[in-house]
Amino acid sequence: MTAVAALPSVDMLIAGLVDYAGLFPPAALDLPTAARNYGSYRVDEQWRVLGRFILPAARLEDFDDAAERALPRRRTDEPWRLSALVGADIASDLWHVAAFNAAYVSGRSGRAVVDAVEGKATTVEEIDALASATPPAYELFIEIPLHPDPAPLLAALARRGARAKVRTGGVTPEAIPTTARLARFLSGAVQAGVAFKATAGLHHPVRGMHPLTYAADSPRAIMHGFFNVFLAAAFVGAGSSESDALMVLDEMDPAAFRFAPGGVRWRDRHLATTQLRTTREQIARAFGSCSFREPVDDLRALRLL
Repeated sequence: MTAVAALPSVDMLIAGLVDYAGLFPPAALDLPTAARNYGSYRVDEQWRVLGRFILPAARLEDFDDAAERALPRRRTDEPWRLSALVGADIASDLWHVAAFNAAYVSGRSGRAVVDAVEGKATTVEEIDALASATPPAYELFIEIPLHPDPAPLLAALARRGARAKVRTGGVTPEAIPTTARLARFLSGAVQAGVAFKATAGLHHPVRGMHPLTYAADSPRAIMHGFFNVFLAAAFVGAGSSESDALMVLDEMDPAAFRFAPGGVRWRDRHLATTQLRTTREQIARAFGSCSFREPVDDLRALRLL
């Protein structure tokens, strides 16, 4: 990996990239601890990598008290941006979101606001139900399965103006999707004009063998890298094929990715910084991770921060 610092291509790729999901496995932190972590990351020198704080909508009532000491001190400070997960009881969960944001608007609580909602669907009907219930003010991400072919679900998301969410890992080897299924998803999302976020398993920039949890006896498996996923999406968005995306997803050599002032190269292929901007704005939005430190530490080890 070429040693660089503060390159526009790097900043374009990593800005707001990591939505912090410290409440979820394998970290599975309590809410006060996760909130303290997020508050510290917001004042870290690498704060620009940080995106939203993710929590279940049902826990919004506990959020203000649990996060009190970590939240911005003044209403005039930029509020935390939250992404709320909704479950089977969509109406109840969205009521919690609306009540939480009403307190923000009224001034009773002015230091955090929900601006994104995330849910799950396995059928077109479930996508329609979630999209119909969610007000358009929220950026809506709907997690869909990668098998069988997700094309019909991606078409439904496009029709409803929703974004996709793709699971890229988990705490067992079986939870990690194949590169072939992920490449098919990326190609289908670009063809359908559906932006997406990823969740789980993207703690490291480049594909490689890693422990799946923080336990001493954790199973190990080959995990996807966030460079692989986001740059594969960028190449597809720039006109590359699904088979090209598969090759990028399979890459395990960090030296194959070379950042420069005008863009990034993967082997003999090049993406301009403007293409990375388009990818982040229109295709690959972010990824959720229970760890913020691991991605940042790896980027520092590669001398990209």
